[in-house]
Amino acid sequence: MAALDNNCTSSTVVPVRKTSVIWEPDANVQVPVRKISLKNALQGFDNPTFESPRSRKTSAASSHEEVGPVRKKSCLQNSNYVTDAIGYDTSKCANGNTRTKKLSTSESIHSKTRFSDIADEDGDDRSWWYTFCLKCRAKESHPSWQPPLWSKICPYPFCLTYRQFSRIIALSLIGVLLWAVLYSIVGDTAAPGGHLFQLILLALCAHLGGVLMSLTTLPALIGMLFTGIIFQNVGIVDINESFGEVTKELRKIALVIILIRAGLDLDPLALKRLKFITIKVGLVPWIVEAGVIALTTHFLLNLPWIWALMLGVIIAAVSPAVVVPCLFRLRSKGYGVAKGIPTLIIAIAGIDDATSVAMYGIMQSIMFSNDSLTMQIIQGPVSIVGGIGFGILWGIISNYAPEKFDPFVVPLRILMLLVGGLVSVFGSEMIGYGGAGPLGCVTAAFVCLVCWTRGGWEIDDNPAATAFEIFWMIFEPILFSITGAQIKINELDPNIVSIGAGCLIAGVILRALVTVLVGIGCGLNLKEKIFVALSLMAKATVQAALGPVALGFVLGQTPQQSYAETVLMICVLSIMITAPTGAILITLSGPRLLTKTKSPTPIPEGWRRSHRPSIRDISIIDEEEERCNNVESQNTVNIEKDSP
Repeated sequence: MAALDNNCTSSTVVPVRKTSVIWEPDANVQVPVRKISLKNALQGFDNPTFESPRSRKTSAASSHEEVGPVRKKSCLQNSNYVTDAIGYDTSKCANGNTRTKKLSTSESIHSKTRFSDIADEDGDDRSWWYTFCLKCRAKESHPSWQPPLWSKICPYPFCLTYRQFSRIIALSLIGVLLWAVLYSIVGDTAAPGGHLFQLILLALCAHLGGVLMSLTTLPALIGMLFTGIIFQNVGIVDINESFGEVTKELRKIALVIILIRAGLDLDPLALKRLKFITIKVGLVPWIVEAGVIALTTHFLLNLPWIWALMLGVIIAAVSPAVVVPCLFRLRSKGYGVAKGIPTLIIAIAGIDDATSVAMYGIMQSIMFSNDSLTMQIIQGPVSIVGGIGFGILWGIISNYAPEKFDPFVVPLRILMLLVGGLVSVFGSEMIGYGGAGPLGCVTAAFVCLVCWTRGGWEIDDNPAATAFEIFWMIFEPILFSITGAQIKINELDPNIVSIGAGCLIAGVILRALVTVLVGIGCGLNLKEKIFVALSLMAKATVQAALGPVALGFVLGQTPQQSYAETVLMICVLSIMITAPTGAILITLSGPRLLTKTKSPTPIPEGWRRSHRPSIRDISIIDEEEERCNNVESQNTVNIEKDSP
């Protein structure tokens, strides 16, 4: 064969192959040649008409820069030289590329693990189960150490990493040992079947239910609420009247955390710039929804006026726990940030929550007070003035004590704010002015935020906000699970449930219409006003915190207890209906109703990269500044295109 090749090569006559039916080689023109066979040294002629100016890409990563139609090879072609899982080199194709061959399901898993980075860059499709498992994984800041055989026994991402597995083992051991210590101290109440054991079990399972629910992009609190309902009605736990005192105090602590977070989440600069819009779009629809709920429940469910009004002010509150995560996802994609719509919605939610809690406290003080009519009339203004005054005073004290350069300033300020909020809520209820406590909580948190910001703390990175976010992570499953556990399905009245659902839907629809109407003159177009109206329909935190409170005051009183049970039932029903519906509507309508900026604001560094976002993740971008930036970017692109 070698001799044959040499003879063919030394021949003076070179056989020519036509590479195009419209082209004949010219004998006077020297034409570049190319091989026409891998096993034969015979050389054919390249066709300049075919090769230039056209080009073809041999892979998605081709560096060809010629302009013209291109032809890609198979999407299964892999341009990287790799070694398969068994250890031998994969066979090369004629053009130098390699193809990987998956031999089994386990081989597919290992190849996914090895080529995960490459596949992400090339946009390769994944199976649904691989995508789902990958979605459950949080991005690690540092690579995890693991035993040598761990990746083979537990392939990523279908199994836990060693870091996650060891973390679960450590937390489980800590929990079991703490329970053993607690059992040795308090005795049977911490034993299986005891009150304390049931609360701990319910809270832990509610947290797990919230994690599972969050995988569907719905708020975690929905899973926590349903966990409480299921555990109570299946018989795993029995949260009855004997838990009344404990659950009452836990709700008050959770309410303090909710109100302090609401005050710390308000942006002073944005609130100052949007103060008239926030008050108009926030309070007017709040009044309308509270009035609609009060009227419908009074005439359709036969609630007394005072109970109907109490239910109205509870239902009218908006839940930031539902709204904020949905707005965070939209904000990360650039939707609505040009006009500060996320900040506007969160400011409205904070004002609505503070108003609802304050009005509820005033009504509760009037309903369960034995004072004279004159004292009950002046109780409202006194509660408002006293609550705001206490909040301002405590906020100023917390600014000067401790001193801002104290090495322990962060924990001391957090404890000062927490203790002030607890004293405000528990103390105001003890002296008979329950409406003053919630106002004092929100006011103190907001004044502290303003003072600490002037002293050097950044609004976007407030250590106190971080601490209270952690506190909420602890109390959120407790609050929603015990609220759901108080619903007994076999005791529900279908007539009350159906009428209550109709009242809730009527209130939400009328509030949305009023929000669109009062939004006229706020600088928002019709689509943006509709989005704001849809975002303000979600109920959760205030309803879970306040719905069961009245029931604790009237246990054993036959007519009053039935009214309190109706209030609790409708509050839970409002969470079950509006929380998932609101989250879905915000997620789906945002890309269709909001304007997307060309360069969305990146996620801030540090703790705000966690999977539990807050209002601090949502910034406000001036519309004129954004428009100028977009114009400058477009001009830069045009200049680059015009330059040779």
